[in-house]
Amino acid sequence: MSGQTPTARVGLSTSSVFPESTPATFEIAKKLGFECVEIMVGTDGVSTDIDAVRRMSEYYELPVAAIHAPCLILTAAVWGTDPWEKLRMSLDAAKTLGAGVVVVHPPFRWQGDYASNFVSGVRQLEQDSGMVIAVENMYPWRTPIGIELRAYSPDWDPTDIGAAHLCLDLSHASTARQSSLRLIQTWGPRLAHVHLTDGTGMGTDDHLLPGKGDQQAGEVLATLARQGYDKTVILEVSTSTASNRIEREAMLAECLAFAREHLAVKQ
Repeated sequence: MSGQTPTARVGLSTSSVFPESTPATFEIAKKLGFECVEIMVGTDGVSTDIDAVRRMSEYYELPVAAIHAPCLILTAAVWGTDPWEKLRMSLDAAKTLGAGVVVVHPPFRWQGDYASNFVSGVRQLEQDSGMVIAVENMYPWRTPIGIELRAYSPDWDPTDIGAAHLCLDLSHASTARQSSLRLIQTWGPRLAHVHLTDGTGMGTDDHLLPGKGDQQAGEVLATLARQGYDKTVILEVSTSTASNRIEREAMLAECLAFAREHLAVKQ
């Protein structure tokens, strides 16, 4: 059997090099052969300096494929506190950098107008900007005794909220005890972006290396390849256990090889 060159680009998220920085992401991505980068806008000050990111993208000749809006509790004050303004700033950053996608989480239920009008507001921003806003799947918050808490609105699962474009995160699917394979089949052409990772399904958001968990990551990639998925797959894993740069690069190189192997369509 012979393989075909995969059509999906494989990129590296800045979160995958934590606790190293945004500049380290570009350096490592270039060295290992990733095709693009996703900027998770966060507490790393360089991630919020779009001119600095643009210069790094040009210097390393690595395009920025996506901007991940600052929508975590940890990033509540990044780019202000108004979630609509943070999303608009993410769109502006994506336009400046030539990125095709902005990734955003479903709102927290206590976020007022943003939560109440999220779907219609995102639809209007997409129409006005001409950009893709991919709503990422999250997971229910659970107490130690297994009671689910309603943290997100309209829902942690964006399948039925009416969003036109969706982002699949395999670790989040695992934490939610869902099947990533089933999600991509259900979502069909609404799937606009992928965060490649894995999880144990034990209630924590593990962001394991793909193939180390329960999400059949290899088959997910192979299925996408067979379906002709030609967008971007971004590696979003935790390498915080690495004791140095050499170990971190080895982990990321393993993930890149995994992605390319399984995205190569077998005839």
